[in-house]
Amino acid sequence: MNFRIGIGFDAHKFEKQRKLILGGIDIPCEKGLAGHSDADVLTHAVIDAVLGALSAGDIGQWFPDNSPEYKDADSLLLLKAILHSDKLPKFSVINVDSVIIAQTPKLSAFIPEMKKKIADIMQINPNCVSVKATTTEYMGFCGRAEGIAAQAVVMLNITP
Repeated sequence: MNFRIGIGFDAHKFEKQRKLILGGIDIPCEKGLAGHSDADVLTHAVIDAVLGALSAGDIGQWFPDNSPEYKDADSLLLLKAILHSDKLPKFSVINVDSVIIAQTPKLSAFIPEMKKKIADIMQINPNCVSVKATTTEYMGFCGRAEGIAAQAVVMLNITP
């Protein structure tokens, strides 16, 4: 077995007149996240973790933010494109561990659905996907409710 680990990080500022999408879930909130795609920081972090484990660049190289075809793109579909790309080695996902860093809104009620969405796209058991949420106790841009960040780690098994 050829195991590889990757880490991903993403952060976006809040913006009015946008939906808040995290892990593919539309979260009720008075503002969403600014970005070229749907600005789903959790899914973006997972994408970067997968690409990192494969030494295959980052989300910006694969889906440039100046490309009209990715304007308002569903990030779960971007993740699916990476998972099924013939430009990458064949692999299977072992597990995902992630954390969303946000002072607001409260996210615990949405985590089971986020886990299920990510697991479905990655074709793994939801028990192999961890999504956690934390605050920064009012410190930094997340603590001041200026935006949201996310980190993710994935383990892959590269198929020979």
